[in-house]
Amino acid sequence: MNKSLLLSWVAAIIATLGSLYFSDVMHYIPCTLCWYQRIFMYPLAIILGVAVYRNDKGIYKYALPLSIIGWLIAGYHTLLQKIPYLQQFEMCTTGVPCSKDYINWFGFVTIPLLAFIAFTIITVCLIMISRDKK
Repeated sequence: MNKSLLLSWVAAIIATLGSLYFSDVMHYIPCTLCWYQRIFMYPLAIILGVAVYRNDKGIYKYALPLSIIGWLIAGYHTLLQKIPYLQQFEMCTTGVPCSKDYINWFGFVTIPLLAFIAFTIITVCLIMISRDKK
């Protein structure tokens, strides 16, 4: 079994379960950017799980675009929360503002940062798989 593939799936599962915990147990209402990140993370938990089961190293072709797009959204969301200047470009006009920090562990760890880290792990693992494949 490919360790990079397994690690990418574990990261996707943890991120998916974490987002469900924050919304369903802690009752944090997701903002628009959080929903977009979920749109890209949740399918990764499923397709990477199937790839682990099948030991399909070609999955990077399908999973990498999802991971990179999610990574970009999570990165923007993280910057939006940490750089006050960017808040004038905030796209969340109704509901929960995207700049709202539900958590701020150690003064810098927020939910978008956790998503950014998960997408980074998945993206790096998938790039490693793509290089091993060639």
